[in-house]
Amino acid sequence: MMLQQAGSAQLLCLTANSGVPLFTRGASKQLPFSIIGSLNGVHMFGAGQGVVLAGCETDRGGRVVWRVFQDSVMLIAVSSGGQAQQGGGGAGEGDLHLRRLLENVWNCMVLVLGQDELASLRNVERLKRDLRSCYRLIDQLLEGGQGQEGTMGDLTHCADCLLPPNPTLLQEGLDGFTQAADSEFGCLMVHGRIATATDKWWRLAPQEVVLLSSLARSLSLSGSASCDTPVFLPQGSPTVAHRLLRFQLLPGADVCVLCGPSPTLHRAESELVGCFWSPLLEALRGSLAVGERCLPGSVILRPDVLALLLINRESRRSVSCVKGIVTNPNPPPSDPPLPSKARCWELLRLFYTFTTTRYFPLEETQALPLTPGEKAQRGDSLREDFALGFSHQPLQCYLVTEECKCFGLQTAQHQLYLLTPLSVPTFALRSVATQTLAAITSATGF
Repeated sequence: MMLQQAGSAQLLCLTANSGVPLFTRGASKQLPFSIIGSLNGVHMFGAGQGVVLAGCETDRGGRVVWRVFQDSVMLIAVSSGGQAQQGGGGAGEGDLHLRRLLENVWNCMVLVLGQDELASLRNVERLKRDLRSCYRLIDQLLEGGQGQEGTMGDLTHCADCLLPPNPTLLQEGLDGFTQAADSEFGCLMVHGRIATATDKWWRLAPQEVVLLSSLARSLSLSGSASCDTPVFLPQGSPTVAHRLLRFQLLPGADVCVLCGPSPTLHRAESELVGCFWSPLLEALRGSLAVGERCLPGSVILRPDVLALLLINRESRRSVSCVKGIVTNPNPPPSDPPLPSKARCWELLRLFYTFTTTRYFPLEETQALPLTPGEKAQRGDSLREDFALGFSHQPLQCYLVTEECKCFGLQTAQHQLYLLTPLSVPTFALRSVATQTLAAITSATGF
């Protein structure tokens, strides 16, 4: 079996009632207006006949997925194909990442503009201009779907985390800083992942945590040392804006706070940042040293682990990493080449999709209440009929592809997705997975 290369996706946004295009993002070659009109027309025709068209497959292996939000905005995702697996893959696998993309994009639009402006559509031309402020986040979501960025939250709806070697010191510093900023919502991000956060931050809806992390990463790329950005919480506060204050502590380390009218950005930057974080510079450098591995040095991974994704099902947090690929300068002729780092990230996403649509439960975390029409359009489940024939819940699964071997392990608290070289014996995959899970949880308590 082969996990195919993910196809590029293009995103269309239109008004639900009139089909006026609001924006197009994604592929470099945009779809012709006639095709956009046809995609909107076939959905409207189905709605007029009492049929909700949620998705379809083209004769060339591409996928098209529709969804209407708040009876005002229609989002359409068009994929060039490649998500299904050779040897029996189904539509559930192809649709999962596209449906998640549409849901994430809508929540991103709410995060930046608020629900009222999107639902009312009082001035379409002004809305088109305002939506430009969402483009960087939307493009980040589209690029994440290609497995290049190294984060998984857009697909798993779990917060991407980095486990620092000194979490207690950082937690105490963050709690004090957040309280001094008249807030209870704060997080410390290292290399674009959450290193620690306050209790109230973790109580936000998982999708809100994922989107706020994406926004913080986007703001850090702007090059500014600090910023004050209005945000709406898709579930907690979709119509009233809060302030997101972000400060760069060190290159790669940022602290974020959700707050009200006070403190001012200048006061927080001049009086609070140095007071609370200067004593913790060494602890911050220690966290930065963890790097893309996302695991402290106390976690010893087996050399035959290429990549892993570990999800804590209770807290909806995850850690993921791809180990540096060390190639043998004189490999035996029988050894196939190892996949590249970028390909390992993509294979990890594809294996997660393969497993959750066939074996493990897909634990949905909806960040917005659905209207009856949206519930029908979304479908009761993304799981395939393949899984309905089992009377039990699978706890383990494996997949042998042309590039690597994959193993999935599920417990009451965790899900682990693992990639190993083809040279690892298939009968040893379970042992590799259980040892990896034990090594991480015993050393970090994750």
